[in-house]
Amino acid sequence: MSEECTHDCSNCGAACSSRDAAPQHDAPNPNSSVKKVIGVVSGKGGVGKSMTSALLACAMARRGYHCGILDADITGPSIPKLFGIHGRAMADDKGCWPIQSRMGIDVMSINLLVENEEDPVVWRGPVIAGAVKQFWTDVVWKDVDFLFVDMPPGTGDVPLTVFQSLPVDGIVVVASPQELVSMIVAKAVNMAEMMKVPMLGIVENMSYIVCPDCGKHINVFGDSHVDEVAAKHHLPVLAKCPIDPQLAALSDAGMIETYSGQFLEGAADACEKLLK
Repeated sequence: MSEECTHDCSNCGAACSSRDAAPQHDAPNPNSSVKKVIGVVSGKGGVGKSMTSALLACAMARRGYHCGILDADITGPSIPKLFGIHGRAMADDKGCWPIQSRMGIDVMSINLLVENEEDPVVWRGPVIAGAVKQFWTDVVWKDVDFLFVDMPPGTGDVPLTVFQSLPVDGIVVVASPQELVSMIVAKAVNMAEMMKVPMLGIVENMSYIVCPDCGKHINVFGDSHVDEVAAKHHLPVLAKCPIDPQLAALSDAGMIETYSGQFLEGAADACEKLLK
């Protein structure tokens, strides 16, 4: 219902109805150029959303695309740690500039702006949402093919701000192989539908671990239900990623770009199709 309207116009078909109108996103920094924005979301924390964002950016960078990561998880930023970035982002008359990783991936995170990266960000929701919006309007994303937005879990202030402020072209949902995944994925899918943002598919993280002695796949968190959940929502399963001690070690060392696993190629394919 528009501000001028005085009745429930959702079903009247009058010109005052704005239900199907395209959302008015915030304008990016005038010096930015971003072709596609991909949101990486989850219904709960601890499922590897930041890891997925980082590995997806690396996979696309290896295909020759210039990628960026907007770390929208303000209170729990982990993207700089994964890439071994500890510097301070600089600003000039054009805006604030992200810091580039070894592979040339542009990274912007609250940890690149605070005095001490270990200091907690004790902000209320609206302030956090405002900071995320500024990562889009004030940061110079120069000639970026894919901007991955690592969002905090859930459907609160920050995801809502991202969907309303940024022209998100697709969403990747990250989940774990548990019964609870059905409800969690449903929440993410329903929010995407409400915001009219297309879903690219589901990435199941921590699907299994490979026995180092016999090579058997062990389902640490029980049998996977991602296929049936994805079918229920008419979504593809983009990847089933294992628990990999090597990935954990490289992430702790800030060397995630050197990881050789190819588990997210299906997700990378889905992102690449957006340019065709």
